[in-house]
Amino acid sequence: MNDEAVLEQFATRRPALHALACRLLGSTGEADDAVQEAWLRVAVADTRAVRNPQAWLTTVVSRICLDMLRSRAVRREYSLDQLTGLDEQDHSDPERDAVLVDAVGRALLVVLDTLGPEERVAFVLHDLFAVPFAQIAPIIGRTPGTAKKLASRARLRARGDTARPAAGLTAEREVVSAFLAAARGGDLAELLAVLAPDVVRTADTAALPAGVATVVRGARAVAEETVLLRARSQVAVPMLVDGRVGIVVAPGGRAVSVLAVTVREQRVAAYEVIADPRRLAQLRLAPLP
Repeated sequence: MNDEAVLEQFATRRPALHALACRLLGSTGEADDAVQEAWLRVAVADTRAVRNPQAWLTTVVSRICLDMLRSRAVRREYSLDQLTGLDEQDHSDPERDAVLVDAVGRALLVVLDTLGPEERVAFVLHDLFAVPFAQIAPIIGRTPGTAKKLASRARLRARGDTARPAAGLTAEREVVSAFLAAARGGDLAELLAVLAPDVVRTADTAALPAGVATVVRGARAVAEETVLLRARSQVAVPMLVDGRVGIVVAPGGRAVSVLAVTVREQRVAAYEVIADPRRLAQLRLAPLP
């Protein structure tokens, strides 16, 4: 195809390419940058040998996103800033990231954020955009067989843990979901109903605003704190945390803190708020099956 025809194809497919970049990167802002970089590359490329512009454009955007994923610095310090910022506002996600979260699902975005770059690209391209492994392989610099294995491994993470009996998960899920719903609504009475009278909340220092105790005991005290910090619940989602039902606070789909919840006698008996980057990295997070 000639250069003009490919540029027309790019303009037509720009929304789809942006959607792809959003899922590969988990950020609308970074997706904007990736698509703009792709446009600049396409504009100066010799496209006379391009026979399938759709596949070629997908490859260009995917490679740019892969490079961005590979070059990302550890961003947990930035994530902790996000956590602190949640307490200073009364809304949830920024509007554009909220659209991405609604489209993909917060839990899946959290899982994608735990994958390695090649693993993430292989999974997103194949499972979310039906790109064949023969096309994925040269993008990530692997064989089609290896690309298939990477996507399969990511798929298992995305499906969650199916080893635990469903009945146990269901009971935990009901209690944790009730706690999260009450937190989102700032409903003190509902919180007191779902919290055990002697509930204990512990937390990493990094998870708390300045001056807040690392240990809080008793339903009343824990409920009142939960109402005070309810902005966090607006960007939280129930997930499996090391095989048990917990809560992940994930603005923009990126986990910044995790509540490891203990359920006993159909109430929340205790929970620990984990925000230390090293501890977060060791947790196994998965969507609820």
